Amino acid sequence: MTERGVTDSTTNRRADRPRVVRDDPAGRAAAIEVLRAGGIVALPTDTVYGIAVALATPGGIERLFHVKQRPPEKAIALLLADADQAGELGLVSPAAAALAAALWPGPLTLVLPARPDVPLPGVLGAGTRTVGVRLPDHPAPRALAAAVGPLPTTSANRSGRPDPLDAATVVAELGGAVDLVLDGGRTPGSRPSTVVDLTVQPAVVRRVGLIDEARIREVLAAAGLASPAGREG
Repeated sequence: MTERGVTDSTTNRRADRPRVVRDDPAGRAAAIEVLRAGGIVALPTDTVYGIAVALATPGGIERLFHVKQRPPEKAIALLLADADQAGELGLVSPAAAALAAALWPGPLTLVLPARPDVPLPGVLGAGTRTVGVRLPDHPAPRALAAAVGPLPTTSANRSGRPDPLDAATVVAELGGAVDLVLDGGRTPGSRPSTVVDLTVQPAVVRRVGLIDEARIREVLAAAGLASPAGREG
């Protein structure tokens, strides 16, 4: 057993169970190796556990959809190592810059227009030239993104199921559909990130998560920018 109570399958892993390692330097090195080889890694974040794949992996994002049993018309966001990676992928408007400066690292996903000079898989933005980016307030995803680049990441659960808050739940939910689980204990957040779409004017709050809409409005007002139109639907 690992210290956190999930079987470490490094030596005696059953086919229906992923390898589980501690979230420490050695565990992160193992996760980076798996990502570079094209595998799927489950990892803790500042919200819930996610599953990630290297952006350059052929068919990797499609595999995330398959593991989650999620329809491909839903976009997948990228977790970043630092705020500079956002500008490498998308066009950062004054509103995006203000929100990132005030609320990153943290549970805020910004949907940006994709840079026209950067090729991105069409499935990443659900067929649109947009990219969702987030700088998490957790060292594990940031370390992995620093090593392999921005990470397409989605919650580590089957579509429609509760978001997982610990490694044991990920193993029970997804089993051998993932290649490695980075066990960082229980995540501090119980809700996903707030999503703000900055590809439209005014911006639209697509999902309210750990950051409420009032805080988004406050940040934009302080920067002298228009408030978002409000949550969709």
